Amino acid sequence: MTWRYRVPGRVELVGKHTDYAGGPSVTCATPFHMHASVEPLREPVVRVYDQRSRSVAEVALAVDAMPAAARWSVYLAAVARRVARDFPLARTGVELKLGSTIPTSSGMSSSSALVVTVAMALFDANALWATPAWQAVAVDDLAFPQYCAAVESGAAWAAFAGDLGVGTRGGAQDHIAICASRDGEVGEYAYLPGRVVRRVAWPAEWRIVVANSGVKATKTGNAMHAYNRVADSVRTLVAAWNVETGRTDETLAAVLASADDAFDRVMVIAPRTATHGMDAAWLVGRLMQYRHETDVVVPRFVEAVERGDAALARESLEQSQRFAEERLENQVPQTAWLAAHASEHGAMGATAFGAGFGGAVWALVTSDGADEFAAAWMASYGAAHPELATRAGVAHVMRPSAGATRRTA
Repeated sequence: MTWRYRVPGRVELVGKHTDYAGGPSVTCATPFHMHASVEPLREPVVRVYDQRSRSVAEVALAVDAMPAAARWSVYLAAVARRVARDFPLARTGVELKLGSTIPTSSGMSSSSALVVTVAMALFDANALWATPAWQAVAVDDLAFPQYCAAVESGAAWAAFAGDLGVGTRGGAQDHIAICASRDGEVGEYAYLPGRVVRRVAWPAEWRIVVANSGVKATKTGNAMHAYNRVADSVRTLVAAWNVETGRTDETLAAVLASADDAFDRVMVIAPRTATHGMDAAWLVGRLMQYRHETDVVVPRFVEAVERGDAALARESLEQSQRFAEERLENQVPQTAWLAAHASEHGAMGATAFGAGFGGAVWALVTSDGADEFAAAWMASYGAAHPELATRAGVAHVMRPSAGATRRTA
């Protein structure tokens, strides 16, 4: 039997660094996607032919699977290790012929799309969907993307213990967007546990334009330690809160929902938490960014989409970008430049997205003149940053697309 998959990238519209803290974000899938044909193998290995790089990587389907020579094989190994441990009877390997139109290291989460693709292949080849171990935890359609997120981050999930993952301690935002998105809609999701807050139809005349800064945001490379610093600060703060209060909250969202004065109390705890090697002023700013993003930016942006209100959307995106630059501090000069200069070419608003420390920026424009905007935006960026012009390439115009699909042939 052959399985065929279409697994898209995603755009985080608003909700910067909120998912691993239990907060909400607004996302959509992109029309740019991975496509794979998969055949089962008698030998317990995961073998991938990457048509774009014309390279091959193979890892063992085993609890001690290690990456091959290709750098991206770290994701194959993470999936193979976790599936082999969580489902000991999974001994059927897979061979994937993989193609992709997702720009790599640009914030559209090509790495998470790869994790989802390989995990689906192993689940299908080994009929894991019907096993008692999976049926016990598959409470809804978001179970599989949350499992994939745990595989990538190395976190424990449901009855399954954690492990190494790929080294980046993120959340489930990317995987849920990749799997659960609907064509022509954006989703507001909350996390830990993952749940659909609401889905909203995207205005017919609006377009999303994604520009790659050319500064790579590689999860397993230059950006990993910076990203983990941001993520770990939140988890350290929650741990300190639990020690002081005797509670057992697991996320920042749960902490802030626990009492009316919780935010003020956490702000008092934050400087003391900074003694664990974190800057006190930055940690307080990080808390302010999280609260503003979750309580103000996300709900206002969803309202803007529902009403087709360009002015409110612009206000939301500008605030999200400002707090990312000034409080979260996950922006580089190139992404800040792209966000700041998009309006000069007619954008209704723009903000960076993804892990940060490089990557991409998305701009909100109308369908009339979207292609012209994309060309002018990137031309001006290339003039300002000629050393990155070739790597940045072109900007991509899109509408929200459907999530991952699979079929047999």
